[in-house]
Amino acid sequence: MDKFVVVDLETTGHSPSKNDKIIEAGIVVIENNVITDTHTTLLNPSKSIPPFIENLTGISDKDVHKAPLFYEKADKIIEIFKDSYLIAHNVAFDLGFLNAELAANGREKLTNPVLDTVELSRILFPEAPSYKLGQLAEYLDIKHTDPHRALSDAFVTAKLFLKLKEKLESLPYETIDHLLKIEKMFISDVREILSNRLDKLAFSTNSNHNIVSFKGLAFKHREDNLNETPIVETSFGEYLDDIYEENGSMQRQFTKYEKRPGQRDMSETIYDSFQSSNHALIEAETGTGKSLGYLIPAVYEAVKTNQKIIISTYTTQLQSQLLDEEIPSIRKLTDIPFKVALLKGKSHYISLEKFSHELDSNQSDNYDTALTKAMLLVWLTETDTGDIDEIQLPTSGYFFYKKISTDAESNVDPQSQWFSRSFYQKARRKAQKANIIITNHALLCTDMFNDYQFLPKYEKVIIDEAHHFEDTASRHYGLNLDYINMQFMLNQIGHTNDGKMFSKVIANYKLTEEQIPLEKWDSIFDNMKYEIDDLFQQLYQYVVTKHKANKSLSDIGRLQYHFQEEKEDQTTWATIKEMVSRVTFYMRDLIHILSLTEQHLSRQETLEKYDKEDLQAMSIIFQKFIDGLELLFFTEGAVPQIKWIEIDTKGTKNAVYLYSEPSDISELLAEEFFQNKKSVIMTSATLTMKNSFDFIQKRLGIKVERLITKQIDSPFSYKEQVQLLIPDDFPDIKYGKMDDFIYATCEAIISLAEITKGRMLVLFTSYDMLKKSYTLLKEIIRDNEFVLIGQGITSGSRSRLKKNFQTFDQAILLGTSSFWEGVDIPGEDLSCLMIVRLPFQPPNHPVFEAKSKILKENGKNGFMELSLPNAVIKFKQGFGRLIRSSSDRGIVFVCDARIIKARYGKYFTESIPNVPVSFDSTRNLMTKAEEWF
Repeated sequence: MDKFVVVDLETTGHSPSKNDKIIEAGIVVIENNVITDTHTTLLNPSKSIPPFIENLTGISDKDVHKAPLFYEKADKIIEIFKDSYLIAHNVAFDLGFLNAELAANGREKLTNPVLDTVELSRILFPEAPSYKLGQLAEYLDIKHTDPHRALSDAFVTAKLFLKLKEKLESLPYETIDHLLKIEKMFISDVREILSNRLDKLAFSTNSNHNIVSFKGLAFKHREDNLNETPIVETSFGEYLDDIYEENGSMQRQFTKYEKRPGQRDMSETIYDSFQSSNHALIEAETGTGKSLGYLIPAVYEAVKTNQKIIISTYTTQLQSQLLDEEIPSIRKLTDIPFKVALLKGKSHYISLEKFSHELDSNQSDNYDTALTKAMLLVWLTETDTGDIDEIQLPTSGYFFYKKISTDAESNVDPQSQWFSRSFYQKARRKAQKANIIITNHALLCTDMFNDYQFLPKYEKVIIDEAHHFEDTASRHYGLNLDYINMQFMLNQIGHTNDGKMFSKVIANYKLTEEQIPLEKWDSIFDNMKYEIDDLFQQLYQYVVTKHKANKSLSDIGRLQYHFQEEKEDQTTWATIKEMVSRVTFYMRDLIHILSLTEQHLSRQETLEKYDKEDLQAMSIIFQKFIDGLELLFFTEGAVPQIKWIEIDTKGTKNAVYLYSEPSDISELLAEEFFQNKKSVIMTSATLTMKNSFDFIQKRLGIKVERLITKQIDSPFSYKEQVQLLIPDDFPDIKYGKMDDFIYATCEAIISLAEITKGRMLVLFTSYDMLKKSYTLLKEIIRDNEFVLIGQGITSGSRSRLKKNFQTFDQAILLGTSSFWEGVDIPGEDLSCLMIVRLPFQPPNHPVFEAKSKILKENGKNGFMELSLPNAVIKFKQGFGRLIRSSSDRGIVFVCDARIIKARYGKYFTESIPNVPVSFDSTRNLMTKAEEWF
């Protein structure tokens, strides 16, 4: 069949079962890879069109008043789809509406084979940033002139399908062959298309030299380019002059270059720290150009001394920016040749060997696993790195990926044929030869707490986004265990006859009860799972009971409880500990059976590599759970720990998360890191409070005698670019007026949004307050005038929500914790930033509570030493969301009058750039905002 018909419908709503109707149909016909025909018609839905749909599509009741009814066009539609594939972007939606209308008008439903371009795009363009039609069109350079109109969307979908077909035809034989084996799980009926392509490839002599295959798996051919680096002759001063000064390479390479004295200042400070073997804290405000500021001395020093310099970031977003933008810029700025490598932890890299093994083992996949396998098969023909962060897998696809990451490999044999093809080993080889190694805080801390065995040897390191370093180190020295992850891991292991990991080993060797105690395994396994269920339900109930007296909520709405054995209800706590003991006892028994199995098969000399790895992996899983439970409930560890429980009240009665972190990481960091390294440079836009580095220096444990500090001001003209507005008439939460405060906040949001035409980011400190505000705003926004996006309410990741926000003209984005930083929305996309409350952590947050108590015991003030500095640094991060370039203008509206009224308010206002501040009635502030814009 070589006829493809693309359809796109505009409707009055999302569900034909709720009597929503089609108001416009757009149809595009493709034959022999050419668009041959188009059809479009408005349809009278015999009901009024909701205002939101009218805003979205531009179709009004007046437009469809004289349009035909569906039954008048039904036969024509059936005729167009005859003997064709039916294609749509989310085919279930369009086919569902068509068939509901056809059935309602006494016609046969369409039974065409279908192709869903959302699904096919996920498989064939796994690196696309989004699978919304508009964003896919932008990614693939398809013109989309009239989004949310049926014919335009159908036309774009048709062009997208032709690109998908073209991509499919570029794939190698092995990839198509594997796709054919899993296609029965897809929504799209691609069997015939894949089979035809496979037949053609079987007789084709053309081969893509960029693709290699090994043991039936096709992947991109990669060459390690590991040439040696020449020596540097120039002095550092000359090197900087050649870059920064009059007619320097900055001026020559960047046409809009404006000299930033702070950038050179930063480079010199870092170089001085390197030469004097000192550490440095450098606060570089937004607009300094700090990435280039630290890369310039790092490259010079690394090449000159032939020593590696590590650059560590907190976010993968900044890693990508360094590799894709900043490193190419440095290469243009200097003629010093240098090599850069990105190195992450093993869990980031796919294992070709594990993936190949999983593809070959017979198993019944669910939809997400099949889709994940398909995406990975195509991605392997494109990726140079094998780094899973390059693509977005479906949510439960990450569970499958865990089984095939390099982290899942054990007993790596350098003689193995897979070893030379390993992405992780290639990344390590590249890092060994590199001058600059880019990594993340997580791997840096893993390396530090594991005797420096993961990163190549280094003496100097630059830590960007350094305000996160303490928390990352604490998390890596602590641990977390949760019910959902435990159950998932245990379900992977399974019983002796259910097709899971242990069952497969038994089946492979036809093991019997005489050889291995199989019945005992099932009995112990069931008892263990029962005890785990019971334990986590008991913990859940314990937190619910305790929470009545101690109201602590996490920023995503979980209940939190800080447990300390000596203060717990001794009877209940003793019961919980008994349950933990029983769980670990059963797990030890299962490890014993796994050990017997491995010994028995090794004696028979029949144990194959993958089965041995699986037996060892199962033992490791149980041992990790035993170690975690014992640390949480029975032992203290080398460093005093803060231990707490979080429960998800929206989840099941055992949705429990267990955490522990050191109460103070500063001594550990001082001994394990700062004393060990010659020079650690820590930089961020937010390291000081009231121009002092004391807080961060103490928290990190850096000795003052080995420390250089530097503040670098922003080149932006904040006085002209920003207005800080604070209302003096908001209800005071302190007097129990929470609902009144939320109402006043929502009214201010609407008033400001009308002035700024949306383009507002509203930052909350409490998820509960965000949720209540979202509900109220939904009620009071007239005629869907603004698109409202709420973190944790609107589905999608942080970057997806940000993209949605930028897509709509009049949008308001409500965010909590993670939106306070690392979200860049430059230019007119963001004109107003609202900070609802000053970002103090709740006083009963487990970690904060414990650290405050320790400070108090040492005669210090928990508020001034911990709570206030943390809040000021987070406030500075939030404030920094607004101005991202010298041409940005905007308003920061802070609803919390404590910033003016409280004694500590000046710590906030004196820690941000000097901007005009207005403290007035809400009405006067709105007038001021209107005049200013």
